[in-house]
Amino acid sequence: MSRLTDLLAQARSQDPQLGRDLEAEIRTLSERRVFGLNFERHRPEAVELPERPVRKGDKVRVLSPRGELGGRGDQRLWRVGSIESIDGASVAHLVLLNEETTSQTVLADDLVVVAEFRDPIYPGLRSTGRVERGGDKPFHTVINAENFHALQTLLYTHRATVDAIYIDPPYNTGAKDWKYNNDYVDGDDLYRHSKWLAFIERRLLLAKELLNPADSVLVVTIDEKEYLRLGLLLEQTFPDARITMVTSSITPGGSTRRGTFNRAAEYLYFVQVGASAPVPLVLGDEWNPVGTKNKADLYWARLIRSGTQPFRTTHPNLFYPIYVHQTVDGPAFHSIGEPFYGGGWHEAPVPDGCTAIWPIRNDGQEGRWQISPVALRELLQGGFARMGPWKASETTVYYLKQGERKKVVDGVFQVSGHRSDGSVITDGSNYEARFVPTDIWRITSHDAGNSGSRLLEKFIPGRKFPFPKSLYAVEDTLRFFVADKPNAVVLDFFSGSGTTTHAVMRLNRQLGGQRRSVVVTNNEVSATEQAGLLKRGLRSGDPEWEALGICDYITKPRLRAAVTGRTPSGEPVTGDYRFVDEFPMAEGFEENVEFFTLTYETPWRVARNRDFAAIAPLLWLRAGSRGRRIDAVPEKGWDVAEVYGVLVDLDSSKAFLTSLAGRETARMAFVVTDDERRFQMICAALPDHVEPVRLYESYLSNFEINRGRN
Repeated sequence: MSRLTDLLAQARSQDPQLGRDLEAEIRTLSERRVFGLNFERHRPEAVELPERPVRKGDKVRVLSPRGELGGRGDQRLWRVGSIESIDGASVAHLVLLNEETTSQTVLADDLVVVAEFRDPIYPGLRSTGRVERGGDKPFHTVINAENFHALQTLLYTHRATVDAIYIDPPYNTGAKDWKYNNDYVDGDDLYRHSKWLAFIERRLLLAKELLNPADSVLVVTIDEKEYLRLGLLLEQTFPDARITMVTSSITPGGSTRRGTFNRAAEYLYFVQVGASAPVPLVLGDEWNPVGTKNKADLYWARLIRSGTQPFRTTHPNLFYPIYVHQTVDGPAFHSIGEPFYGGGWHEAPVPDGCTAIWPIRNDGQEGRWQISPVALRELLQGGFARMGPWKASETTVYYLKQGERKKVVDGVFQVSGHRSDGSVITDGSNYEARFVPTDIWRITSHDAGNSGSRLLEKFIPGRKFPFPKSLYAVEDTLRFFVADKPNAVVLDFFSGSGTTTHAVMRLNRQLGGQRRSVVVTNNEVSATEQAGLLKRGLRSGDPEWEALGICDYITKPRLRAAVTGRTPSGEPVTGDYRFVDEFPMAEGFEENVEFFTLTYETPWRVARNRDFAAIAPLLWLRAGSRGRRIDAVPEKGWDVAEVYGVLVDLDSSKAFLTSLAGRETARMAFVVTDDERRFQMICAALPDHVEPVRLYESYLSNFEINRGRN
């Protein structure tokens, strides 16, 4: 039942005729065909929070009895009216949501808290461990959470600052690959596609707010089940972005499909925001199927204009003479004339001993040069213009465009001398061409079997995860957009086994820099494992159940093993990394990773500074997830760590400001106060490099804004 249906039921109970009238109007609207992708955006979505303690006022569901197989329990939503202790057991008194006359009493242990996506949440983070091998590098962050709520949380810590998002969402195959409202979506579900679109759109809208609007990219992988709908959804959600779809081979042998061609590929949508563009890279032969050869020399472009608007009439200021002359060493430039307006250019005076070259086209028409006289003089000084074979006034003039000049300035092409005309002579024998590939990728390292499943087995032997991405495929995909961003922030909110963090760590090793990832996964237990656990009388929330969840059983141990080079049993990881760089996996990485679980706090406790420990990681993440974290309310009223400071006692502001001024690495100052005037006074006294944030007003208002999202 959708949210609209709930509201209609309430309207009918108060005014039957009004309810019928509204229902008729809604039915008429729903039958209209709209241009573009049409689906039921308001399909309800909720998530169960099995580790969240039951509190008065919570929405809950009653769990099925232990040992019951295939049971979903009572799917109705109840409100906790009160909780009391009876004979040592915690008992909750419930009333049915929207039907206050129906009530029951249930053991609190038999309840699970439910959060509907239109409800506001007030999140915190609880650390569940860390790996430190990276010195003072920032930490990669792994969050165990429902990803919609995690995205709401990241709006407080990373709004408009993410450089790249890579996601591999559920493909909606009809198998048990994803849940909607705590239930697997079957292939014969009539609302299967609508549920998937509503599910994805809610998360894309939040992701859009996290991307840096000036320059960032969203990459979404998908197969043929939903690629058409996803493409339309991306067009509608990111109307100003440049969207490209790449076809990538992930199973060279193909997977058999009855009655049609075998499946060997999946699709990657690249949503480029702002100035985002793939960086040309030095790529192997597989990326260059047509066999384009590297040039041993720079590309010198003709100075005379061709193509669009090549005539003097459109750009009269680019019609001017170039004076050249012969020397004992060969032809040389003498000087550059000024723009010539009007007729009679044939009779214009020429310096003694020189010849004038004018931009006259082969058919005799008056053309124009590509650049102005001032720009050409600058190029001559740098040796970036030259002449072709001497043909007097018909000698061809060439110049280096900006990209080619950069190769000389950056030392990619070494200057070995100069010609008689002053142009540079370069050595390009060691030059490797950089290019952006086509939109069809057939790369050996992107095989999801060898570089996904079998590679994962090396890090966590004996543990299975369905369809992990090729490590090298994720790495290559991100490289095009973060190679030139050494401090890039990369987000993956469908992280699964943690491949994205693993890939970012490899990129740091290859390219240098301190890129950091933020990945979100959940602790869902696979459908296969669930059957066995249910038989044992276990259910979600029990320690034995949670120990086999994706985050605890796969993601965390995989990333620990990747960093330390040792498997969960303590043995060195066997084998070597391949392709771009080859080294033993047992070497690990000089990186830092911290693991968190999302918690759900009460706003009044946050506002009264009683849940600082839960909020503390959010402040640290917002400041850059580097260095020491201030995990407790400072006893002296303030504290300053490497990248941020916290002030809780405004009477101690002088010492706080002095400490911040001496900390050049500090980026943010969190000030706990309800007094706007005093907050502004502290802001005025902060160093220029420190951004002020008012607690807890900024935290509470951020998540209050999220009220009503669905």
